[in-house]
Amino acid sequence: MTVIAEWELVAPLAVGGRPRSVVPLVLGFEPICEAVSIRGGSAFRHLMEPVTAAAVVFDRGWVLLDGGFDPSRVRDPARRAASFDYENYLPIVPPGDPLADQVAQAGLGWGDLAAAAISHAHFDHTGAARLLKRWQPLLMQRREWEHVCAVPSERAAFLFREDFDHPDLTIALLDGDAELAPGLTAIDTAGHTPGHQSFAIEVPGHTVVLAGDAADLRANLERRLPTGSTALPEDDRRAEAAIGRLADLDAQDAVEVWPAHDPEWGPWREVIDAR
Repeated sequence: MTVIAEWELVAPLAVGGRPRSVVPLVLGFEPICEAVSIRGGSAFRHLMEPVTAAAVVFDRGWVLLDGGFDPSRVRDPARRAASFDYENYLPIVPPGDPLADQVAQAGLGWGDLAAAAISHAHFDHTGAARLLKRWQPLLMQRREWEHVCAVPSERAAFLFREDFDHPDLTIALLDGDAELAPGLTAIDTAGHTPGHQSFAIEVPGHTVVLAGDAADLRANLERRLPTGSTALPEDDRRAEAAIGRLADLDAQDAVEVWPAHDPEWGPWREVIDAR
């Protein structure tokens, strides 16, 4: 059964040195109306948005941030019908297992994975849980796990409790900002969901911040507008604070904030164009 642990019990992560690179991964696509991705956007205009993740490669070992879909949820007809009975929502997973395949293409081995972390528990970010072993913890905010356990309707909440029901899975709970390893920090960007987190990665010469769904698009950062979707009404103000924090980081020298779902953002576009 899934084990729930305090972060302090699994720290430090089994990586050595500091981050050397961030490897962008594009694990699927989903049509999203603009109003969901940016507050005040059009409810008619839809974007074909990439479902993204990233591997943070250290001097020794690596960490996975987010994990895309569980492919079987999209491909199995019964699971798909039960999961995605939404008007105008048609999730797309490329052939094969995009997560496992792209990790292998990057020259990374699953045995060298120290941990995975998710920005939040929506089903387009949780697909790595199925591949983790007991000694490879899945890191998430405590408030997010409490949200997962509390939601009354999984499909309506865009998350599935069963994504975390794996016999070899350890979930480690964080409370706000936390250094996960030298050069890798989880930062509290709650709002889109109650326990949303982003990640700052200090690679040589600059810092990459993976915004997660606190900023779907570059326009969120440039206009300081949060995404148009929050799990709870009381999270609207937190979402505004989160996009402000990310925009402030993006304005700093040598800091680059990556929006999670922007189809034209360079790192994601390069992966798409190369395949």
